[in-house]
Amino acid sequence: MALRRRKLGNPLALAVLTTLWQKPMHPYEIAQTLRQQGKDASTKINYGSLYTVVQNLEKHGFVEVTEVQKQGNRPERTVYGLTEAGREEMTEWLSDLMAVPAKEYPIFETALSLMGALPPDEVVRLLEERVKALEVQAASGRGALEKLYETLPRLFLVETEYQLHMVEAQTEWVRGFLEEIRKGTLPGVEPWRRYHETGEMPQEFT
Repeated sequence: MALRRRKLGNPLALAVLTTLWQKPMHPYEIAQTLRQQGKDASTKINYGSLYTVVQNLEKHGFVEVTEVQKQGNRPERTVYGLTEAGREEMTEWLSDLMAVPAKEYPIFETALSLMGALPPDEVVRLLEERVKALEVQAASGRGALEKLYETLPRLFLVETEYQLHMVEAQTEWVRGFLEEIRKGTLPGVEPWRRYHETGEMPQEFT
């Protein structure tokens, strides 16, 4: 089962829809709410393009103007709310993302797929650096999460738990992979090493 194509594919649009699901807001308040609720830690949010996203949602009938606020000499603020179509889009989109695994392209996967261009010993050195950075990241994440548990229900921290779990899982995998390269038990590691020593492509790779 594949993810269905949507009229708007920017995850920021979904974040805006779920924010307006809480109550009607003007774009500046939407940005403040996303920040306060920590959504910028799990969604790439370009606050400069948020107004464009809101306009696109309005164009497709997912949000509508509910009020124009005017206070003294301040510029007018347009308040937007969800339409029925917007509520349906939010529910379907979010349900799809929750249920259907999608192929993503993390940059580390790209690096792993191309690492043969570097000598094995250099890859070991670089991955050792990565493990150290991941360990610091995991320790910091665990500490931050424990602190957040004191003030927020776990329901609002599940994405942070998931991020931490992914960091810990990656750390464990990289450690095991490093060990295979060091011990020479990784299939193909010796031809890989010879290639960088001689410059000749091993028969095993052709």
